[in-house]
Amino acid sequence: MANLKEIRNRISSVSSTMQITSAMKMVSAAKLKKAQDAITAMRPYSNKLTELLQSLSATLDADSGSKFAEQREVNKVLLVAISSNRGLAGAFNSNIIKQVNVLLSEYSDKEVSILAIGKKVNDAFGKGGNVIANKSEVFDDLTFDNVAEIAQMIMDKFVEGDFDKVELVYNSFKNAATQIVMSEQFLPIVPVESDANVNLDYIFEPSKQEIVETLIPKSLKTQLFKALRDSFASEHGARMTAMHKATDNATELRDQLKLTYNKARQAAITNEILEIVGGAEALNN
Repeated sequence: MANLKEIRNRISSVSSTMQITSAMKMVSAAKLKKAQDAITAMRPYSNKLTELLQSLSATLDADSGSKFAEQREVNKVLLVAISSNRGLAGAFNSNIIKQVNVLLSEYSDKEVSILAIGKKVNDAFGKGGNVIANKSEVFDDLTFDNVAEIAQMIMDKFVEGDFDKVELVYNSFKNAATQIVMSEQFLPIVPVESDANVNLDYIFEPSKQEIVETLIPKSLKTQLFKALRDSFASEHGARMTAMHKATDNATELRDQLKLTYNKARQAAITNEILEIVGGAEALNN
């Protein structure tokens, strides 16, 4: 059994760790509320924009498709992997890394590149030479304009033929305890099946073709921004949950150590009493 000093040191260490994890939990909870409100407010806009775009696209001729919808033979793939810049968030980052590895296996016969958005995914794949760019700094100021620059770079590279397919890999926010790993096609735009029942009895000014050509870049930038917002909210939810569990574990360990300390202290006192009694008996004899 460890001596009393070692147990006291462990109790002090665990108590300090518990204070840190508890503070991190409260910080993540505060940030989560703001991030959750942001993604909740954004989803209806993003979904409606996509719905409008699909409705318009369904009425266009097949030969008037956008350059972002061009279907090519897939030889070069870009994976846009979104993680966090910091750890201590449970399986948040490892799930993204695991999904990227799955996609790398699926595209083993293709030329695959990775655009890292997040320090953790960059650290995981940067040494392999697959990472073409690291945009982790976007989380320092997560605004639509900053994300739009990244989306525009991806769109330009697709149009120039640097990549034939682009996929997003990120955590979608469901609630504080649940994050869903998503892998969705970013480019080319997934063809939308025409619905014969779609009734678009509108007068378009300018033409539907011009509107779609304007909406598609806007929609793609919004799609990437939503993915980053989802990941940002998921990160704080995962970290809050992880720190809550860590605090509970630290509390349980501290209580066990205190019990062990009290038992050891009681045993030491008992031994001292026995030694005193034994010494007294020896003197009397």
